[in-house]
Amino acid sequence: MAFIALGINHKTASVDVRERVAFTPEQLVEALQQLCRITPSREAAILSTCNRSELYLEQDHPSADEVLAWLAGYHNLSLEELRACAYVHQDDAAVRHMMRVASGLDSMVLGEPQILGQMKSAYAVAREAGTVGPLLGRLFQATFSTAKTVRTDTAIGENPVSVAFAAVSLAKQIFADLHRSQALLIGAGETITLVARHLHEQGVKRIVVANRTLERASILAEEFGAHAVLLADMPQELVNSDIVISSTASQLPILGKGAVERALKQRRHKPIFMVDIAVPRDIEPEVGELDDVYLYTVDDLHEVVAENLKSRQGAAQAAEELVGAGVEDFMQRLRELAAVDVLRAYRQQAERLRDEEVLKAQRLLQNGTSAEEVLAQLARGLTNKLLHAPSVQLKKLSADGRFDALAVAQELFALDEGSDKRSQ
Repeated sequence: MAFIALGINHKTASVDVRERVAFTPEQLVEALQQLCRITPSREAAILSTCNRSELYLEQDHPSADEVLAWLAGYHNLSLEELRACAYVHQDDAAVRHMMRVASGLDSMVLGEPQILGQMKSAYAVAREAGTVGPLLGRLFQATFSTAKTVRTDTAIGENPVSVAFAAVSLAKQIFADLHRSQALLIGAGETITLVARHLHEQGVKRIVVANRTLERASILAEEFGAHAVLLADMPQELVNSDIVISSTASQLPILGKGAVERALKQRRHKPIFMVDIAVPRDIEPEVGELDDVYLYTVDDLHEVVAENLKSRQGAAQAAEELVGAGVEDFMQRLRELAAVDVLRAYRQQAERLRDEEVLKAQRLLQNGTSAEEVLAQLARGLTNKLLHAPSVQLKKLSADGRFDALAVAQELFALDEGSDKRSQ
């Protein structure tokens, strides 16, 4: 049995690579089932966000190379290109990595809360796909419990520091007065909801939410006094937008250079601040070449994020200690679980031997053998059978020079070296 966590993230791979390795929600179930069918993985889950794509696996024997080959093939990347930016963690290191990720300790924004919800979604999808069993299931539950403890017992989640907050902070640096600015938000998911909340708190003059479905956009718009439109209406809204922040699950860019160029002409080249939080990207990279556009991706938010993290650094060490305790507790429980399986098998064997000897005793009684003799024979037979297999194995271990195993056996059977002498 081995746990493996492997993947890429914002620290090891550029946004260009991350968007090529990202899984769409529609792909996940089929990808999970294929992963378990093609690789030696007995259990599997996939976490895919704008900042990371990670696979969490349980295997009989660790074989990360086969999984990396599958991941590269699935996304039509060369194995060498993937190896250059991938990481692999095994067993307790894999457990630690999952707990750090869920606690926000491995995020671009230290302590950001959204990742825990994303991990819970990854677990739910894996359960739907039928690729999570008892071992990986226990690991996820332990991970969620540790992350909750980190949130409750440390200050790592205090202050509104997130990619969404960083984007709005950057907008404040570019526009001296957000009260005069208009914002176009593309998408209606969790990240855009956070962006809308921060912009609303900053008193932005007007917020427009553009989405594929008007119903979802309207729900979000109503919450923050915004205006809802369809994606098809973006060109008209773009003309009046000083701030554009996008985060959708689209596999192709939904805002191109031509559309932005036309909007700039109508704006008489009044600048537009854009942040593309999505992976894969929503805004064509060529848009950044336009003179009056300030285009940022998630990777460009590092400096803003770093500046806003100082208040959380002190809590990070306490969080790391809680994660360490969570790893130790889980691994201990896992070892105990292995012992339970051995004990169950040993008990079943002992009960089978007991039943055989009881059956013999009953036959002897039916044949008229005295009860005293039957009891004595039952005790001898049961003792001999229970000791036979351990005796054979101990002699073999001794012949092989495995004195460490003999010492373990003496401890296992609670044998005192002086007991024989005292009994004489």
